[in-house]
Amino acid sequence: MRFQVLDILPHLTNPVTGREIRPDERFAQALSSARHAEEFGYDAVALGERHAGALLSSGVGVLLGAIAATTTRVRLQTGVSVLSIHDPLRIAEDYATVDQLSRGRLELVIGKGNELRQLPMFGIGNGDQWDALSEKYELLRRLWREENVTWEGRFRGALNDVTSLPRPFAGAPRVWHGSATTLTSAELAAKWGDPLFSANAIQPRDNYTVLIDHYRNEYANHGHDPRFAYVAAGAGFLYLADTTQEAREAFGPTYEKIVAYFNQPGNHTPGNDMTFKNIDDAIARGPVLVGSPQQIAEKILWFHEGFGHDLQSFSLPTMIPHEQQLDMLERLASEVIPVVRKAAPTTLWGEDDPYGTRPAVHGRSTADAAAEIAKTSRDTHAGDGGEDKTHRHD
Repeated sequence: MRFQVLDILPHLTNPVTGREIRPDERFAQALSSARHAEEFGYDAVALGERHAGALLSSGVGVLLGAIAATTTRVRLQTGVSVLSIHDPLRIAEDYATVDQLSRGRLELVIGKGNELRQLPMFGIGNGDQWDALSEKYELLRRLWREENVTWEGRFRGALNDVTSLPRPFAGAPRVWHGSATTLTSAELAAKWGDPLFSANAIQPRDNYTVLIDHYRNEYANHGHDPRFAYVAAGAGFLYLADTTQEAREAFGPTYEKIVAYFNQPGNHTPGNDMTFKNIDDAIARGPVLVGSPQQIAEKILWFHEGFGHDLQSFSLPTMIPHEQQLDMLERLASEVIPVVRKAAPTTLWGEDDPYGTRPAVHGRSTADAAAEIAKTSRDTHAGDGGEDKTHRHD
């Protein structure tokens, strides 16, 4: 299994201690966490994107550029890039820039966004976000795969003979599709033969298992190569201590106040309440990673029993002192990750994955990973006797 450290840059006062940090300090912490994640051997770092609420994650591309300039190996991801509200031409330009800065380490995670309040800020009506996401992703694919693009759609002005610059580092970056609760993003990922990123953040495990099973069935129905039907899963919160009881006592009051805040009307998408309202239930059945190293390793493998996933994401408890966060990051790398990697191997970013050798640091021996995967999907579909109707713009 691979591991990602995700930061959506919450800027909340600690609900128990009243501690709050300045925005400049919060940005410095995000960059520091990314550098330490690379040092400790993590596979990827990711930044989320929000434009409403108490978060500082509106300028993800800028921060990823800073991380690209101060790291050399770790892969860079979004979590998610809210493509439904953006101009796909700007996304193509901005993230190709990050891809070049990082010499091929970028992988985009896209979604319609889980924050309704940001939709009208960008002129997207509630209910239009799904259609906007689908249309804009189709254009983004073309911009990263073709030059001299001519295009017309509903959610932005027409393009005539446009080539986005800079071009990506080595063919189109991999794009994952983030899905918090609905099947629509899973279906979009399956349609194009892309991997799925399940939030696994607020609901019971079985809800996400249904989502992932649906994705894999749709992926196969579209005739894509099943070797590349990669799945990632998030987690609620991380809090690692010597014993689970110590973690429960230290983090429990903060967790329960965060849940109460999140579940207030206006602080979440209706229907997406945090289900596990007390820390004991969250540890036993929920998506949080709170406990001893052994407890957390067992919890991730319990996720894996349900998901069969390849990439595990988690977020540090950013409301506690940064030095304590880094200690947890190091302990997870040394005491938990080796156990999970041994029990749950994956081909993701390995020698059998065309994107494994896309970055310069890994040899750049794959000139165009996107085209290579598209070709295997066409060959797979043709071998099944079906007509290839996917990857229309590859």
